Amino acid sequence: MSQILLENRSGETHLLLGNDAIVRGAIEAGIGFVSCYPGTPSSEVPDTFFRLAPEARYYFEYSVNEKVAMEVAGGAALGGIPSLVTMKHVGVNVAADPLMTLAYIGTPGGLVILSADDPGCHSSQNEQDNRYYARLAGLPCLEPATAQECKDMTKEALRLSVKYEQPVLLRTTTRVNHLRGPVEFAAIEPVKTAAGDGDFAKNPGRFVPIPAVARVRHQVLLEKLKELQTEAENSPWNRTWGKGDVGVIASGVSRVYLKDVLKEYPQLECKVLELGFTYPVPEKLILEFLKDVSKVVILEELEPLLENKVRELVQKQGLDVQVLGKDAGLPLFGEYSTALIAKVLARALDSELPQVKPCEQDVADLPQRPPNLCPGCPHRSTYYAVRKVFGDDAVYSTDIGCYTLGILPPLKMADFLLCMGSSVSAGSGMARAIKKPVVAFIGDSTFFHSGITGLINAVYNNHDLLLVVLDNRTTAMTGHQPHPGVDKTIHGQSPTSLEIEPIVRACGVKHVLKVKALNQKSVQKALQELKEVNGVRVLIAEEPCPLYARRVLGRKFTQIAYVDEQCDNCMECVQNLACPAFYVQEGKVKINPVLCIGCMLCVQICEHIKGEGRKAKG
Repeated sequence: MSQILLENRSGETHLLLGNDAIVRGAIEAGIGFVSCYPGTPSSEVPDTFFRLAPEARYYFEYSVNEKVAMEVAGGAALGGIPSLVTMKHVGVNVAADPLMTLAYIGTPGGLVILSADDPGCHSSQNEQDNRYYARLAGLPCLEPATAQECKDMTKEALRLSVKYEQPVLLRTTTRVNHLRGPVEFAAIEPVKTAAGDGDFAKNPGRFVPIPAVARVRHQVLLEKLKELQTEAENSPWNRTWGKGDVGVIASGVSRVYLKDVLKEYPQLECKVLELGFTYPVPEKLILEFLKDVSKVVILEELEPLLENKVRELVQKQGLDVQVLGKDAGLPLFGEYSTALIAKVLARALDSELPQVKPCEQDVADLPQRPPNLCPGCPHRSTYYAVRKVFGDDAVYSTDIGCYTLGILPPLKMADFLLCMGSSVSAGSGMARAIKKPVVAFIGDSTFFHSGITGLINAVYNNHDLLLVVLDNRTTAMTGHQPHPGVDKTIHGQSPTSLEIEPIVRACGVKHVLKVKALNQKSVQKALQELKEVNGVRVLIAEEPCPLYARRVLGRKFTQIAYVDEQCDNCMECVQNLACPAFYVQEGKVKINPVLCIGCMLCVQICEHIKGEGRKAKG
C-alpha cells in the first residue's frame, strides 16, 4: 500500500493514515532529506519513509536522538536541501537547543519540523502543548485536522519554509496522526536530493550566531514573523463560514469535532472561524470575525493560547464580546470530544440538546486491561532476577521504553522516571541522597539516545549505581526501528553496528558483566556479584525482543511450556512471574498454548512446568 506514495498519481484519491498523508505531502513537495527519532504518535511517518527509501530519491536516517535529528536536518537545510525532521512532542524538548538557533539563522533549503503532540497521554509521560514552541522560537505553525490537510499542509509548510528561509512547525495530535481519510494526490515536484544537489553560500555573519550576529538575526526573525502574519491573514487554511450571533473559533482537531456536532445538531447554529495556520495569529481576521458576534467560544485542546490572544484583542479594541473558553467547561487536559463540544455550544446558545440514554455499564465496573510485558519478553526474566536478588531493599530508577511496564506488580521495577536517558543520571542523584542500593534500568535504544552521557557523568563523579542495560536488540516500544546497536544488514542497509559493552568500558566502567537475559541462573549470579561491589557497575542483559525475532530475524519458536499433573498449585509462577500466558482454571494453573512463546523462563523457576516441541499445524 505504501508504495503508491511514491507514484505520480495526480488526481487519484486514496484512503490514508494521517501519518502516511504527511509522507505523501513531503514527497509531493520534493523532499530531499528526512531524519527522525521514532516516537508515538509520529512513528509511522519515519517508518514509511524508511520502507520507501530504497526506491526513493530522498535521503532518510533514524538519528540517535531528536537533538541529532534536528541538527542533521538543519545542516541539510543550510546546504540547500528541502528537509523534514519528525518526532513526538517530548522529543522537541531534546531538540530545543538547535531548534532555537535554527530559527535565528534560518534554513535556506527549507525545514519542516513535525511535532506529534499527545493530548490524553496515550503513550507519553506528559501532554505538553508544543504550540508554545512556535511562540518561544518564532516558528510559523500549521495544524492539520484531516488526512487531506495532513498532506496539503506538509506541502504548504515546506513552501513557506523555502520562501522565508525559516523553519516551520507542523503540529499534529494523536487523533490526527492515526485517523484515516480520503486524500487526493497531486503531482510530485522534482527532488533536490542530499547527494550533492545542495549548495551552501558561506556567510558567517548569518550562520555563525556569536552574540553580535545573534542580535541582528533576532531582529530579522521578528521582521519575518510580520510577513508570515500576513500569510496567515490570507491563508486558505483560515476560513469563516456559518451565521449567527454566537461565534466559534476552532483550531486543530477541534475543527472536525465541531463540524460533526453541527451536522448532528443543526439547531446549534453559529458562525465559525476555522484556524489551520495558527501562528503567527491572524489578528485582523479574528477582529473582523468578532465584530459580528456577541459571544465567542474558543475550541483548542490543552493550553488556552488562542483564547488568551482573543481576550487580549477584545480588551485592546474595547469590543463588547463575551469570550468563553476554559472557564466554560473546556478542560486544560485531555482530548475534546463531540459530546463535550455539543454541551458547551448548547450552553452558549441557550439551546436544549436531545436527551441521550446513558450507557448502562458503569465505566468503573469494566475489567481493566493495563499494558503488560509480552509473553516471552526478556525484560520479565531480568526483572524477576533483580527482585530475587534485591527485593524491596533497592530503589529502582527506570527509563522510557517497553521496560517501563515493569512498574506493574508483582515485578514492581519502577520507582521513579523523568525522561529518556534519565535513569542513569537521576539514579546517580538518588544514590547520593539515600543509603539504600539504587538499580537503574535502561534499554539499548535509550542507551544510545541519551544514556551514555549520564554514564560518563556517573563514572566521573564516582556515583554508587548498578545500571542494568536491557538489550533487546531493537527499538521495541515504537515499532522495531533500528538503532546504532542493531546490525543494519537485517534492514537491508550497510553492515554498521556498535556493541554496548566496549562503549560502557570506554566510559570508564570497570565492573561490566554480560548475560543472556532468559538464563535465570546466570542473571542472578551476575547480579549477586555486582551487588557486592561499589561504584558504577553495569550488567548487560541481552536477548532479542520475541516479536522482533519473529518479524525481522525470522526466528521460529519451536517449544511450548505446560504444567504437569504433579503441580501443587503453589501459585509461585502466577504471583511472582505473572506471564500473560498463565491462567487459573478451577483452581489449577495452566498455560495458554496460543500465548506461550516457548521462552522456557517458567521451566527454570518451577519443577512442575515442562517444555515440549510445538505441534505442527494442520
